[in-house]
Amino acid sequence: MMLRFHVHWTRLSARNFVPFNRTVYTAKGDAFFMENKCIIDLKNIAITFDGEQILQGLNLSIKDGEFVTLLGPSGCGKTTLLRIIGGFVSPDSGDVFFDGKRINDLPSHKRPVNTIFQRYALFPHMNVFENVAFGLRVRKKKEDEIRQTVEQMLNLVNLRGFEKRNISTLSGGQQQRVAIARALAVHPKVLLLDEPLAALDLKLRKDMQVELKKIQQQLGITFLYVTHDQEEALSMSDTVVVMDAGQIQQIGTPQDIYNEPQNAFVADFIGESNILDGIMHADYLVEFFGRKFDCLDHGFDPMEPVDVVIRPEDIDIVEPIKGHLTGTVTSVTFKGVHFETIVDFKGFKWLIQTTDYYAPDTTIGIVLNPEDIHIMKKSAYSGLFGDYSSYSEEFDELADPDAAPEGGAAE
Repeated sequence: MMLRFHVHWTRLSARNFVPFNRTVYTAKGDAFFMENKCIIDLKNIAITFDGEQILQGLNLSIKDGEFVTLLGPSGCGKTTLLRIIGGFVSPDSGDVFFDGKRINDLPSHKRPVNTIFQRYALFPHMNVFENVAFGLRVRKKKEDEIRQTVEQMLNLVNLRGFEKRNISTLSGGQQQRVAIARALAVHPKVLLLDEPLAALDLKLRKDMQVELKKIQQQLGITFLYVTHDQEEALSMSDTVVVMDAGQIQQIGTPQDIYNEPQNAFVADFIGESNILDGIMHADYLVEFFGRKFDCLDHGFDPMEPVDVVIRPEDIDIVEPIKGHLTGTVTSVTFKGVHFETIVDFKGFKWLIQTTDYYAPDTTIGIVLNPEDIHIMKKSAYSGLFGDYSSYSEEFDELADPDAAPEGGAAE
């Protein structure tokens, strides 16, 4: 089997700032292939807060040089997992390995990681230079080395010339860049980022997504990023870890997670999905809504009940007489680049994203191609997602002031 490999180069300055990632070589016959080794290994991690199980026997391996995102709803355990790696919380059971060494008993300040929190925790009485230099001074580095490193870090985050600026005079985005520079100045092997963009407005948040990914690629170190924002995870990550109820639901590339969800929770949480009950008659042949459709999936038992996922953007609207199925438009919402159209098919409401406007009460047909139909095995999440009859109620729930806040103790 051929191994994928990634080589990270760093061009920070003429002073030859050294990239942090390490490479191992794996033999195959007479050839050697470069492979990023595992830097963090979590084994059977479990923890309970106030009688509530937050993490349940969780296992996760993270490779050196990866941008890994922990993605999930509030309370799923992703921030708790980050804090366990950082040494701020001890698991009730299980082991944390770093470069193959168990570090459960190693205090946070001795671990080769650094953390950026939602609130940047910058020192208001220090200027930008001293904030970035703080960790280096704690480590009693020489003044020349401190000056050189701070200069490199500020160049990296596009804050050259801000050395003497007071923290209170900086914008939110600039403060976030200072926090990144301070975290990277001590050369951590892993950078932990807990919702670092949450306080920024949408435009700046998107800009900083690009900047963070660029910084990670330049340095070649491991970023472990926590978010509940699906778009953020898909646009930035090499690997996405989808979590719910203290367990990992799926691990994969952003493309794999979106195109090949493993259960109804992942399909619903990553983007929008119509999720239907179906029956696999044979390989590449599924039935739903009383009609058989060709698909690209196989390996299921004959007549096995399955979940059928159809993404809203993959549905073609046609005249009713030409459609595989016909339904009635019940509501339309303009989203700028497309209309989100709710269509009633035999009492089950689908979401369809289309650039064409179809007025409510219009009867339409839809065509489904084999590549537009994805089949999943039934799971504990089957039947909980995918019917847009409650579409508006879901938005009301998100606006509920009593809903659990992101970043709570159980998070």
